[in-house]
Amino acid sequence: MQINNSFSGQNYLPYAVGLIEGYVRKYASQAERFEFLLPIYKRQRVSETVEQLLSADVVGFSTYVWNVKLSLAVARELKARKPEILIVFGGPQVPDRTETFLRENPFVDVAVNGEGEHAFVKLLEVWPSRDWAGIANLSYLKDGAFVCQAKGPRIRELADVPSPYLDGIFAPLMAANPAENWIVLWETNRGCPFQCTFCDWGSATQAKVFQFDIDRLGREIAWFADNKIEFIFCCDANFGILARDIQIAETLARTKAERGYPKAVSVQNTKNATDRAYLTQKILSDAGMNKGVTLSMQSLDPGTLKAIKRQNIALDTYEELQRRFTRDRVETYSDLILGLPGETYDSWVDGICWLMDNGQHNRIQFNNLSILPNAEMGDPAYQEKYGMRTVVTKIVNIHGAIETDPDGIYETQDLVVETGSMPAAEWRRARSFAWMASLVHFDKLLQIPILVAHKRCAVAYRRLLEAFMQVDVAEYPVIGSIRSFFEDYARQIQQGAVEYVFSDKWLGIHWPADEYVFIDLVVNGRLGEFYSEAERLVVSTVRESRSLVPLETISDAFRLNRALVKEPGVLADIEVRLGSDLYPYYRAILEGRTEELIEEPVSYRIERSKEPWPVFADWCREVVWYGNKKGAYLYGNKALARHLAGHF
Repeated sequence: MQINNSFSGQNYLPYAVGLIEGYVRKYASQAERFEFLLPIYKRQRVSETVEQLLSADVVGFSTYVWNVKLSLAVARELKARKPEILIVFGGPQVPDRTETFLRENPFVDVAVNGEGEHAFVKLLEVWPSRDWAGIANLSYLKDGAFVCQAKGPRIRELADVPSPYLDGIFAPLMAANPAENWIVLWETNRGCPFQCTFCDWGSATQAKVFQFDIDRLGREIAWFADNKIEFIFCCDANFGILARDIQIAETLARTKAERGYPKAVSVQNTKNATDRAYLTQKILSDAGMNKGVTLSMQSLDPGTLKAIKRQNIALDTYEELQRRFTRDRVETYSDLILGLPGETYDSWVDGICWLMDNGQHNRIQFNNLSILPNAEMGDPAYQEKYGMRTVVTKIVNIHGAIETDPDGIYETQDLVVETGSMPAAEWRRARSFAWMASLVHFDKLLQIPILVAHKRCAVAYRRLLEAFMQVDVAEYPVIGSIRSFFEDYARQIQQGAVEYVFSDKWLGIHWPADEYVFIDLVVNGRLGEFYSEAERLVVSTVRESRSLVPLETISDAFRLNRALVKEPGVLADIEVRLGSDLYPYYRAILEGRTEELIEEPVSYRIERSKEPWPVFADWCREVVWYGNKKGAYLYGNKALARHLAGHF
C-alpha cells in the first residue's frame, strides 16, 4: 500500500512498492513462494481497502506525511480483522526513534528504517517465522522489549535494483485500471551530500550519491513515452549534481520532441553546481518541460543557514543562476521557508528584498516550515535549542478542494509557528509581509509602479512594501483591511487552521491568502479603491525619499498597471495615454536589461478583446490560479500596441 497525492484526476504509479516487489521477485531465494496482490495506490474507504487486503499474509505500507494517518487506520482495522497477518511499515514517516511509534501502534509488527528492498526480502524469506534477529534495518517489539537492529549498508550498485517500469511490475495494475491517467515518480540517483536540518534526505541517505545506470534511464524514458506518461516527478535531491544529468535532460527533451511524451518533468535543482544546474534547467525549459526553474534559497540569513547546515551552499550560485535565467528569459521561482531557526522578522524581510534586487520578480514561494520525523530538526532537543513551537494543522494542497473523507481521516503536519528568534507576534508579522509582497508585487497588481519607484526613484523595496503594512486604516481603509485580514489569518494558522483560505464560491478550492484577496477585491468592486489608495501611498513614500523624478511618472505607472490587469467581464479594448514610454522600460527591468526611459508622450492600446474573460470561474482558474506559476496576470506584448508622440 502506497498512497500518493492525486492531481487533477491523475494518480502516481506506486513506485516505492513497485521497487520492493521487483526486488523480491529477483532476489528472494524462493521467489515462487510469493504472490503479490495489486497494490493500493489511492485514497478510499478504510473498509474497502481492508477487504482488498484480507487475503494477504503480509502487508507492507510505504508511508510519508501525506498518507500515514490513513495507513495506520487501515493497519489497525486489518489487524483487528485478521490478527495473524504480518504488518510492515516503511518509508520516511517511520521515525528513526522507532520505539515510541511501535508502542503507540501495537498493530504494526515490524518497522523498516532506511532502504527497504533488502530488509523486506530477508523478512519474507523467514516467513512465517517471526525470528527477525540479524536482519538489518528492522525495529520491533519482542515480549514487550524494544529491538532495533543495526542499519545495514546502502545499495551501492543501483543497477542491481530492478526497474518496476521495465520489468512489467505495473502491467497488471495498469491493465486493471485502464481509465487511470498515470503520472510517475522517478529516480536517476540516490543520495544527498547536504545535511539540511529541515530535510530527511541527508540523514536517510548518509550523503553519498549512487547512480542508476544511464542506459536503464534511457529505456525508462522510452517506456514513459510508450505509455503516454505526461508528468514525471524526479525524486533526486539534486538534479544537475552529476555531469551526466545534462545527457539525461537532453534525452527527455529529445523524446518529447520526437514522440510527444513525457510532456513535463519536475526536478529539484542542485545547490552548488552552477553551470550544470543552468544547462539542465535550460534544456528542460527550452523543451517546454517545466513551468519554470525553482531556485530553493530557504533563507538568506547567515546565522540561519548555519543553524540549518546550509552554510556550505553558496549564495553567489543562486545569484549567478538568477542572472543567467533572467538574461535568457527563463522564468524562475525562489523558495523561502518561514520559521527556520535563527530567522528574524528583519532577516526575513531583507531576504525577500535581496531576491527582488537580484531580479526575482516572477514568484517567491513562501513556505511554512513543518517538521519531518527523521530530519535533524525532528529531534526534540534541536527544537528546544531554538525555541521552536509547533501546532498540528490539517494538510491541504494549494488550490486543492476540500477532501471529505468518509472515515474522517485527515493527514496532518507539525507546523512551526514560533521560534526563539521569531516570537509568535513576529511570525504573524513576517507571514503577513510575505502575503502583502505576493499581492502587490508577485501577483503583479502593483508591480510596474513598485519597479519604477525602486529603479527611477531609488526607493528601497523594503520601504515600499512595508509602507503597505504600516498604513493608518482611517486614511487607507482598503489596504488597512487587507493588512488586518492577513494578520488575522496568520493568527488562525497559529491556532491550527489550514495554510490556505477556502472559498466555496470561488471554484471550491483553497487559495493562498494573497490570491484570495485579489479575487475579493474584484468580486466586491474594490479594485479601483485599492489602486487609488495604493497610488497615494506610493507617491507619499516616493515624496518622502526626496526623489527628483516627477511624481507624474509614478502616476503613469499606476495607470498602466491598472489597465493591464486581466479582469473578468472586462471585454472592451482600452487606450492609455502616458507622459513616458513605460512598458518597454518595465520589461527591461524584468529581463535584467538596462534601458533608458523615453520621456515622450505615448499611447498604448490594450486589446483586451483578444483575450477576454467573460466567465468569472474561468478567470479565477486561468488567471489567478494558473498565474501562480505562469505569472500571466497582465496583458502582454501580443495584446498591446504602442505609439510614440507624433505617430498616432
